Amino acid sequence: MHKPSRSTSSLQASKAIELKHLQSVVAAADCGSLRQAAELLRTQQSSLSRRISEIEYHLGIAVFERFSGGVRPTQAGRSVLRLARTILEEFDALIATARAVQNSEAGRLSVGLCTSLSIGNLQTSLLDFKQRFPQIELVTIEKSRTRLATALRNGVIDILIVTGNLPLLDNRVMPLWSERVLVALPHDHPLTARDTVYWSDLRGETVLLSHYDPGKEFEDLLNSKLASPEDRPKLERHDVSRGIIKSLIRMNTGISLVLESDMGINYAGLIYRELRDRSGPSRFAFSAYWRDDNENPALTAFLNLLSERYPSPPLGC
Repeated sequence: MHKPSRSTSSLQASKAIELKHLQSVVAAADCGSLRQAAELLRTQQSSLSRRISEIEYHLGIAVFERFSGGVRPTQAGRSVLRLARTILEEFDALIATARAVQNSEAGRLSVGLCTSLSIGNLQTSLLDFKQRFPQIELVTIEKSRTRLATALRNGVIDILIVTGNLPLLDNRVMPLWSERVLVALPHDHPLTARDTVYWSDLRGETVLLSHYDPGKEFEDLLNSKLASPEDRPKLERHDVSRGIIKSLIRMNTGISLVLESDMGINYAGLIYRELRDRSGPSRFAFSAYWRDDNENPALTAFLNLLSERYPSPPLGC
């Protein structure tokens, strides 16, 4: 009997797997129970179980481990679930964009970000835009930088406001503001007694970082400030949000690095201190990125506002 090649099997799987299969595995992972997942999706448990078995068959892996209390993702299943969530989010964004274009005559602006909106320049910029143009629908989307770049390239997002460099073809960039880097500490940590904390003071500490942005940038900055591995703190990387990281700090499991806009989210028991070296405070620069061929009038209005608030310095300055 002829065994189908890998490329043939992949093609067959891509044709056989549907959105309902992705929705089923994501719901099962979220609920940890096939019964609860079926109730969430308003379907029969037998139908849900069959869809999960189908996607496992077509992918050639077990997405879940079954046990008497429910299901839990396998190691391979966690990778599949991560991509399944991305596909479902992008599909939802596609539908939302189509409906907005169809239903909104005033216009719509979608802004991608990976920083806090609690305080700071981004919050005030968006509030100013909403006050000037109340008729324009303003949508904010928070994802990882990689997924935001993909959404911008595909036209799902109009503009990104992120830290660091984001090399993208056929895109424009506008430098905006910068924010200080702070260290977040539990209230009873010895470093809270100081008004300013130096990078060298982090030696021997455990620094908790999120896999989400700007966690990698924090790690790179820390390594640049403390060149010797002996001077660096222990790093723990967690696949959780910045909010969960702050909860872990409150549990005295470590400290973390944040931007000053994160201070607006009030977490009882957390103290923030500015991080410095001999040259002064450390800062992250923010920039706006958008497609050169985007003719959305709402985007033009927002770019004009940003140009007013954050004018570029003259050449040579």
